[in-house]
Amino acid sequence: MSEQTKQQLRDATFAEGAEQPLALMAADTDDLAVIAALLQDAVFPASEMKYLPRERRFALLLNRFRWEDFEAARRQNRPFERVQTLFIADDVMKVASQGVRPGDPDLVLSLLDITFAPAEDGAGSLILTLAGDGAIRLDVEAINVMLKDVTRPYIAPSRKAPQHPE
Repeated sequence: MSEQTKQQLRDATFAEGAEQPLALMAADTDDLAVIAALLQDAVFPASEMKYLPRERRFALLLNRFRWEDFEAARRQNRPFERVQTLFIADDVMKVASQGVRPGDPDLVLSLLDITFAPAEDGAGSLILTLAGDGAIRLDVEAINVMLKDVTRPYIAPSRKAPQHPE
């Protein structure tokens, strides 16, 4: 394999995406872990969740913390940023939630993690774990997820990075 081919096939780095809108797809648990890491601490009103059963699609508009820019912002002593991002899951057969009132415009949720609980033949459940013991379960035929930034980054209203107890 030529050096040029090896360079083309290598994984992208956070630095390469630091100034570009992200557009990523996940088709397996390794890919999903990357999207979950990027969406950790994203916030969204419950009214921004949409399940379209005919299209077998679940869409969520979130305000995600730009983890890919965290180190550079800290080193340069500049404000941290967020960006509006679409999370789309296709091949969704059913959606269930716990501790969430879908459609409530006054309820703001914080996404902590996204995991996959496998079932038979590639099917399973995507579990979106929320702060405060909330969760959304998407029963899917397969992992078929997309993350896409849809706005320019903006200064995080708190001007701080999210923190978690150790």
